Amino acid sequence: MAPSASREGEPGPAREDRERLRADCADCFGLCCTALPFARSADFAVDKPAGQPCSHLQRDFRCGIHARLRDKGYSGCTVFDCFGAGQKVSQVTFGGTDWRRDPRTARSMFAVFPVMRQLHELLWYVTEALGLAAARPVHPELRRALIRVEDLTHGSAESLAGLDVETLRGEVNSLLLRASELARAQVPGRKKNHRGADLIGAKLPGAALRGASLRGALLIASDLSGADLRDADLIGADLRDTDLRGADLTGALFLTQAQLNAARGDAATRLPAGLDRPAHWTAAA
Repeated sequence: MAPSASREGEPGPAREDRERLRADCADCFGLCCTALPFARSADFAVDKPAGQPCSHLQRDFRCGIHARLRDKGYSGCTVFDCFGAGQKVSQVTFGGTDWRRDPRTARSMFAVFPVMRQLHELLWYVTEALGLAAARPVHPELRRALIRVEDLTHGSAESLAGLDVETLRGEVNSLLLRASELARAQVPGRKKNHRGADLIGAKLPGAALRGASLRGALLIASDLSGADLRDADLIGADLRDTDLRGADLTGALFLTQAQLNAARGDAATRLPAGLDRPAHWTAAA
């Protein structure tokens, strides 16, 4: 089996840059548990409006059922990733002053958090794209985008709340698409295009999807067991309950930990470097 060839030979710097984009709940004021709403469903046991603390949020901003979220009906929490936005808003934007000690900050802090989360997600993707050897032609533009987005994350609460994130995402996404096309062009043979496809419940065991575009594809409860997903572009793909047992995701582009957490896999599932095998996979295998 030919190895993935889309990554830089020395990915250290990009890996280090992405470490700061990992959630550190110890430095966050429980923003994902408070700022965001959720509805009673298969993912959440109860309804909760935006701005209201979850009933399981403790005084120290830690989750009282963190080790039992799935058992308690909060699997939605286990697949959420703020990409480090929580600690950025808590410790940088608001300088370490939490909304409980100063309730006047609450509304602004809760409004800024989802914006910061989108900015940090963009930083995550751009940093990954800068680690793709084949994407070197677009690296200068990606570096400029990285600096621009990083600068925005250090803005005031007012400037962040008023940011046109959708326009920014569109501009950055065009660069990410070019990086993806350059990387996937290195994969031999014809690549399949399932961008934005509705593949909910699709039966695709053993599918040959190396280098395919699955950007934004709906793969909910689909069967991709044993599929070849090497170097496939999975940015924004919905992998909730997707069967990835035995699948090969080596070198998959823009795959996140949250996507893996939402899927089902086993010990035979091959993952890209830098992503962890979800704990619940072992039990489900």
